[in-house]
Amino acid sequence: MTLTPAALAATFDSTNLRLDATDADLAKLAEEAATHHFAAVMLYPTGVAAAAERLRGTGVKVGTVIGFPSGRFTTAAKAAEIEAVCAAGANEVDIVLNYAALREGYVSEVAAEVATLTARAHALGALIKVIAETCYLDSVQRLGALRLCEDAGADFIKTSTGFGSAGAKVEHIRDWASQRRGKIQLKAAGGIKTLADARALIEAGATRLGTSSAAAILAELTSGMSVAATSGSY
Repeated sequence: MTLTPAALAATFDSTNLRLDATDADLAKLAEEAATHHFAAVMLYPTGVAAAAERLRGTGVKVGTVIGFPSGRFTTAAKAAEIEAVCAAGANEVDIVLNYAALREGYVSEVAAEVATLTARAHALGALIKVIAETCYLDSVQRLGALRLCEDAGADFIKTSTGFGSAGAKVEHIRDWASQRRGKIQLKAAGGIKTLADARALIEAGATRLGTSSAAAILAELTSGMSVAATSGSY
């Protein structure tokens, strides 16, 4: 698969959810995203307003996390978070599914929550990505998560918070891609560190990649293209 720097950059949700992140770190995140034309930055809700100001007019979206990282928050609490971050300037919200409830078989309750939160985000003009935390779900539960996100009209289903026991897996993205019924998109996140990681997940069907290594992965691609061009000139 031919992958251009622009096409790769457009998949990245450049992320800083480190517990020790500083204001300077978040300013750098926004600066890199604007320079490289990443799809979005992803940070905690308290960083949204500053990121929105820094990125105004750049085309880079501001994303944040909701019910993070456990998903074990009430629907009302998650809805209140969505209201607050959209008011602060967020364009995209990545909500953590109550995957513990899904594992226990409370499918209708989880489905109702996703439907409510999707409707609220869309009413506020925000794109919504639902984090399933696939490392804790079996194959039936992963498919169930996909179905309820599709039924709710969510824009994306996402693999991971990056705080679970494992991150994105190619086989999980591939399974979702082969079994989805409509236009829902797939976001891979967690443990994406190299160009090989990114390429494999894109080839499997992911259209967004959540990573704290976006600039480094892009540099790996452009460096490899420069070497190839130089080698081909002799």
